Amino acid sequence: MKLRVLAALAWVPAALSLSTPAAAQFAKPEDAIQYRQSALFVLGQHFTRLGAMANGRVPFDAKLAQENADVVAAMARLPWAAFEPGTDKGAPHKARPAVWAEPAKFKEHADKLVAQSTQLAAAARTGSLDAVKTSFSATAASCKACHDAYRDR
Repeated sequence: MKLRVLAALAWVPAALSLSTPAAAQFAKPEDAIQYRQSALFVLGQHFTRLGAMANGRVPFDAKLAQENADVVAAMARLPWAAFEPGTDKGAPHKARPAVWAEPAKFKEHADKLVAQSTQLAAAARTGSLDAVKTSFSATAASCKACHDAYRDR
C-alpha cells in the first residue's frame, strides 16, 4: 500500500507545476473533460477512505489518514484548469452550464476546496482523529456546496 501511495504521489509535484498552464495543454475538449474527471475521481477515492475513518466505518490509522489527506490536497489543485471555455461539450460529463456562465463563483468554490483540503492535510498530520473529523466535515461541506450548484447527479 505504501509503495502505491508513494508511486501515486511521485508525479504530483510535476502535475502541480503543469496545472497552471493546463488550459493550453488540451488539444480537444474531450481531453480536458477526461483530465478533470480523472483528477476528481482520484480525489474522491482518497477522500472516501478518509471519510470511512472519520465516520468510524474503519479503524482510524493516523499514517493512512495523512497519506490520503495529502493526496486529496494535491489532487484538489488539479482539475480546475480543465474547466476552460469550450469544455462544456465534447464528451459526457456532469458539469452544469453554470460552471461556464458563472466562472467567478465557480472559482470561489474551487478555491474553497483547495483551502479546505490543505487544512484537512494539516489536521491529518496532527494524528488526531478529532482534528480529522472536524476538518473532514468542513471539506465535505465544501464539496457538497459545489456539487449542489454545479454538478448534475
